Amino acid sequence: MTEDVTIPLPTGQGEVAASLTVPDQPRGLVVFAHGSGSSRHSPRNRQVAELLQARGQATLLLDLLTVAEEIEERSRFDIPLLAARLQTACLWVREEPGLETVRLGLFGASTGAAAALITAAEPGIDVTAVVSRGGRPDLAGPYLPLVTSPTLLIVGGADPQVLDLNRQAAALLPRARLAVVPGATHLFEEPGALRQVADLAADWFGDHFS
Repeated sequence: MTEDVTIPLPTGQGEVAASLTVPDQPRGLVVFAHGSGSSRHSPRNRQVAELLQARGQATLLLDLLTVAEEIEERSRFDIPLLAARLQTACLWVREEPGLETVRLGLFGASTGAAAALITAAEPGIDVTAVVSRGGRPDLAGPYLPLVTSPTLLIVGGADPQVLDLNRQAAALLPRARLAVVPGATHLFEEPGALRQVADLAADWFGDHFS
């Protein structure tokens, strides 16, 4: 079952929109943190989410910014703000009936990957596993050594600059694995590339949710 929901933010900040899909007896729930300029409607994230759902995992795709904030260019690259919103969404999940104790995973793309890792480093949020797709984990900076959740960094083989940044971040993460999709560029637009991303993510979450 998929439903559109709104997640209230701290006083004075308004609310953000999200799409929540929960199969019967979910094995876990994956919260998606999109990159700058994207939203919960991202076709790439939705394709990954659909495979996770098919494998019995719940998903929450959400907008990290309000409608007003989306207009402001600087908000899209405000990593602490994006991380705070993701943390709010994770705490909101724990208040939903039937999801209070479900294992929690984070899937971050681009700048959303940094927000996911900062959130995983928060002691008050129990994150079982993290996946980054073409992400910028380096933007999580000093939080990287604090992330104890198993983290999968997926990068395209034809995305050399991001690949180098992910290698550097992997060296700082206590439990990281780097997966390179051969021939794929930053957005994984090549035939079959995004399916490889989805399979890698589904396997990673499935193994750790078990």
